[in-house]
Amino acid sequence: MLSCSTTGPGTLQLILRKVLDGLKEASSSTPIVQVGPQENHLIPESLQSEHFQLCKTVRHGFPYQPSAMAFDPVQKILAIGTQSGALRIFGRPGVECYCQHESGAAVIQLQFLINEGALVSALADDSVHLWNLRQKRPAVLHSLKFNRERITFCHLPFQSKWLYIGTERGNVHIVNVESFMLSGYVIMWNKAIELSSKAHPGPVVHISDNPMDEGKLIIGFESGIVVLWDLKSKKADYRYTYDEAIHSVAWHHEGKQFICSHSDGTLTIWNVRGQGKPIQTITPHGKQPKDGKKPEPCKPILKVEYKTTRTGEPFIILSGGLSFDTVGRLPCLTVMHGKSTAVLEMDYPIVDFLTLCETPYPNDFQEPYAVVVLLEKDLVVIDLAQNGYPIFENPYPSPSTSLLKREWPISGGNWGQGTQSYPEIIITGHADGTVKFWDASAIMLQVLYKLKTAKVFDRNRSKEEKGSTEVSDEDPFAIQIVAWCPESRMLCVAGVSANLLIYRFSKLEVTTEVVQLLEVRMQCELNDSDSPDGGEQTSGHPTPRASPQTSGPPSHPSTSSNNSDSGNVPCLKVRNAPLKQSPGYQVDLVVQLVWVSGEPSQQITSLALNSSYGLVVFGNSNGLAVVDYIQKTVVLNLGTVELYGCNDPYQRQPRSPRKTRQPSGGLCDINEGSATSEDRCKSPTSVLTSNSNLQQFYNGGGRGDRDNSFSRSRSSSVTSIDKEAKEAISSFHFCETYARKGDSILTPCLFVGTSLGTVLCLAVTMPPAGEQRQLQPVIISPTGMLVRLKGSVLRMSFLDSSGSHLPPAYEPWFEPNITTDGEERVRKRRPVSVSPSTSQDLSESQYAVVCSEKQAKVMSLPSQTCIYKHSITETSFILRADVVHMSQGACVACFCANGHIMTLSLPGLRPLMDVNYLPLTDMRIARTFCFSNLGQAMYMCSPTEIQRITYSQEVCENLQEMLGELFTPVETPEAPNRGFFKGLFGGGAQSLDREELFGEVAAGKASRSLAQHIPGPGGIEGMKGAASGVVGDLARARIALDERGQKLGELEDRTAAMMASADNFSKHAHEMMLKCKDKKWYQF
Repeated sequence: MLSCSTTGPGTLQLILRKVLDGLKEASSSTPIVQVGPQENHLIPESLQSEHFQLCKTVRHGFPYQPSAMAFDPVQKILAIGTQSGALRIFGRPGVECYCQHESGAAVIQLQFLINEGALVSALADDSVHLWNLRQKRPAVLHSLKFNRERITFCHLPFQSKWLYIGTERGNVHIVNVESFMLSGYVIMWNKAIELSSKAHPGPVVHISDNPMDEGKLIIGFESGIVVLWDLKSKKADYRYTYDEAIHSVAWHHEGKQFICSHSDGTLTIWNVRGQGKPIQTITPHGKQPKDGKKPEPCKPILKVEYKTTRTGEPFIILSGGLSFDTVGRLPCLTVMHGKSTAVLEMDYPIVDFLTLCETPYPNDFQEPYAVVVLLEKDLVVIDLAQNGYPIFENPYPSPSTSLLKREWPISGGNWGQGTQSYPEIIITGHADGTVKFWDASAIMLQVLYKLKTAKVFDRNRSKEEKGSTEVSDEDPFAIQIVAWCPESRMLCVAGVSANLLIYRFSKLEVTTEVVQLLEVRMQCELNDSDSPDGGEQTSGHPTPRASPQTSGPPSHPSTSSNNSDSGNVPCLKVRNAPLKQSPGYQVDLVVQLVWVSGEPSQQITSLALNSSYGLVVFGNSNGLAVVDYIQKTVVLNLGTVELYGCNDPYQRQPRSPRKTRQPSGGLCDINEGSATSEDRCKSPTSVLTSNSNLQQFYNGGGRGDRDNSFSRSRSSSVTSIDKEAKEAISSFHFCETYARKGDSILTPCLFVGTSLGTVLCLAVTMPPAGEQRQLQPVIISPTGMLVRLKGSVLRMSFLDSSGSHLPPAYEPWFEPNITTDGEERVRKRRPVSVSPSTSQDLSESQYAVVCSEKQAKVMSLPSQTCIYKHSITETSFILRADVVHMSQGACVACFCANGHIMTLSLPGLRPLMDVNYLPLTDMRIARTFCFSNLGQAMYMCSPTEIQRITYSQEVCENLQEMLGELFTPVETPEAPNRGFFKGLFGGGAQSLDREELFGEVAAGKASRSLAQHIPGPGGIEGMKGAASGVVGDLARARIALDERGQKLGELEDRTAAMMASADNFSKHAHEMMLKCKDKKWYQF
């Protein structure tokens, strides 16, 4: 398994190259079964319904909207809860799992049962849950729902089975974590404070026991009162009062002092026995007045931790507390160590932080070595052992910039058998213009390579240009669509600013003096009255609208240029300075759509790349353009209507473009309207996956993608005049097939699908390979319409006569920066086709598979007759469709807007699977959902998370083995040595028999109306298998109580009632005997 945590930039290129080589080898080793021609198209189909099963596999990425965090210092696993009730648990890189609370309420606090394989979660709906982590898919063992009080704080002491729960009313309840039953022992707020305050002290904000005396419990109330409660005597020993509200409390490990953080930005340190005033008051970020007065108040210190070391000063670590005059300053974590104070700025607001220590025992020197900081959109681990407090390198998919390459401290769990037998790469395009390559071959997602497309452009735009490019001011570099050829390693990226970047992969560093630029004006349909020059652009023949710039600095038109089209400007300007390009992906050509007659160019809605032909085609709502990236020229630039020629079925009138630009409103705008620019930059705007069968799956839809939007899809089949007049290009497919009806020769073709359900064919005439390919032009000519369907065309693919999938022709990768033999380069550039059809008899037919938003059709070629037709949905519409490979054959996979995932056989279009997976509640899912081969699929379930699913029955069966194990048997470290004198004179930690105090015998039963116990849905069998060894004591007790608790409780109730009755009878009999003892018989 490859790990980026130990690789440098140069090694990243090597890793990516090795993965690409492995991808190619895996593809070439896949056998292609050849079957002879079938009569009447009766091709046997091996895929059956039993080959399909749908289930979630794993969730990647940073937890969205995190709200709580916990760490097990012995198991070394980290748990993060979110505002939607999700639970993400992380061990070593590659060991992680996702769970979800059924209620969906926010997680407010997490507590590990340290080294016991269990976790307690408290939610905002006042429920507490016990999770069993001893199984690969954690499950809830018990739940407790409070009815009358709101939960505000929880505390579970180390190696204790009694959980303290503080409430909004100021009371403290105690729960047995084995049975999840409430104890009758309750600390009431009025008894805790008694006469120290006339008003209610507010909610409980902190609970913890004295590290040296388990019988002493400190309770912090929001109003500023802290109470030291004696559990045995059931009364308060001391009370500490401060004028400012309390946010958190932390103990010194010796139990003689504690520290509080307050709402005015101060820290107060208290002696346990000195209850009058704090022994020290600190304002870490307050300005100290010269006249000795109190410092100016600061923002609240939300949390403080107090950690000691054997050899040096203690660490005081806090979040918040900045002065009010630091407007706009980044959130900070402050580390105070001795006389030094380090302020560490964070990129996002701090949600929580935890100090990682060498020991789990609170009564020993803590020896902190790291701080885990949970931010709103990132996870940062700070090394306390190094000068300057550098950051550990984060192995998880994260936006953070890491500095330190030490071992990641979250290292628990064991890997499963998660590596697949084939390599898989996921490519994501982001709103800040970055493209990331991820290795998805294992259960985890690992960064292979990061490409910054924004560096190709000039970021310093003039005010005039900024005013004219409001199209994408928020995210001008956002990636919208990605097309990738794994064999040739060509990469094509379409941006939200109507730009296209074509990249080649190279192992050598190169400096590009001038980035070559093509400026394209997409064909516009203009009324004669609206044409500024009498209709210059209404010519019907495919005239290239751009000229390549191969020498000299590129000229970028601006609003002040002398062009005939005033306002003919690109949205982004390509940089003029030389560009140093590291090994990896290097820009080869930039294609920029420019404004026409003061109108901004329409965004690119579809994109395709073919390395064998050296062509890239892209389309939008106006038409399509084909670029020859070898000769750096535009081959074709046509409006959609011109593709039909004189056979336009709609008889449309020429139409002028819109005079006013609508606000940018793509799919992700619906749920991200208030998102910050940083949020958008880290969230992928397009996703592409590729695996061993080398089929591309890309998905468009960045910000402002109106023509690829949800609303367009929903109404694309409405045959109104307005919709027909504005026909957008929705999909492309390159292949070698029969260009015309009745043809007997296979020729390169480009098929074009439109938003009105039309599939058109364009024949591609290629010049001879070698030197002539560099000189002679590529000729593309429309050959007519193949088929029409209901709804927008989503996917096109081709099968050979045996029903096997026909992959497009491709060119093998070559090193583009060869400096010696130029002929070698030309020879290697000869196109290679791996299409099985080239080795078949030319009289054999092919099958074209076309899928739209409503239906699928299979056409026989070259006769162009429809042999199979299937109406996929009538009431809804398809959002995503792909032709994918399963181990048994090919099929059509569809994701419907009503949440259904369906598969159809090929070529017969038999329904094989139809599962109601999830309703479409988030436009992000519609924009990013994509299928991959061998039963894989994925989508973005939040701005920061990718959910992977499988629809393969084989993968579902093996999923348990692929998942990692969170819990591993580890011996708990030995307790700290008390020392001779402490043991002799009674010093050291004082233990407490909590069972005796909190058990039902001493404390009685809790009120049944206070909370409701809910047994968990699963996990008992997993607990039985794992309950062994030293660390299984608590688990065994929990199993026993689960199995016997109810019967035993009933028996104890009956026994207690009988004993009470017997005692009463004995007592009354004894009293009667005393009364009658001295009486004579006649006195009765």
